[in-house]
Amino acid sequence: MNRDKPGARRVVFTPVDTLARVDAVVRRLGDAIDLGLLADGEQLPGETDLAAQLGVSTVTLREALMALRQQGLVTTRRGRGGGSFVTVPEGPAEDRLLARLAEWSTEELRDLADHWAAVSGTAARLAAQRTEPDDLRQLRRSLGELVDAKDSGTRSRIVGRFHVELAAAAQSARLTREEVTLQTELGALLRLPLGEDEHLEDSVDRHRAVISAVHDGADDRARTLAEQCVQASMARLIELRLGSADGARGPRPKEAPDGQQSPSRKRGRTGPA
Repeated sequence: MNRDKPGARRVVFTPVDTLARVDAVVRRLGDAIDLGLLADGEQLPGETDLAAQLGVSTVTLREALMALRQQGLVTTRRGRGGGSFVTVPEGPAEDRLLARLAEWSTEELRDLADHWAAVSGTAARLAAQRTEPDDLRQLRRSLGELVDAKDSGTRSRIVGRFHVELAAAAQSARLTREEVTLQTELGALLRLPLGEDEHLEDSVDRHRAVISAVHDGADDRARTLAEQCVQASMARLIELRLGSADGARGPRPKEAPDGQQSPSRKRGRTGPA
């Protein structure tokens, strides 16, 4: 069990903040199930309590639970000992995640990318300023586990944990809480790009470069590299959302060992990596 799981579980049941509250509840609980934060067979809180925790009405919650039942993610039992229980369906999780990804607009994904990059970039900059080299053991451990991970679900949880640990290394409770919230909202979707060997290798290299910059106390470089980690993953998600899988497999820009683009490929470039 991941050590950050209890904190992430608490965020699962914090109030949702969106106009499309039914969709928000479905997305929140569905992603938590795919991330393994809610286990197969686990009973959800009662409707009144769960609605209060999520900050929605019981009517909204019931509509969301109905949608989750239709997706095969929740089973409701009546009578004594009844309630709503998590059901992890058989079949590839990737199919469910692609369907969920289709519910996001490209504008939402870009906005989320900007938010996540801002949080992780700031966390990396502060970690480079405040963390001693010996305090990077958890980040290195997570990187090693990412290299060894065999399935996309494990990889997405490790990447999420890495960014939470990076925020913790910044010694900022607010950044850490915000990172946990982001991973609860987004983490399941990261299974899609991390299921691709090429993207995994690229992600490992980028995260290794972040650790190196933090270790060296290079705060500006650490911030830039952390932002690039985020933007690379989110760019791939947007490509998958648009269905441009073939275009994403073209040649990648060459990078120096620290993760920066080589000068020959930097000219004329206007967007983040």
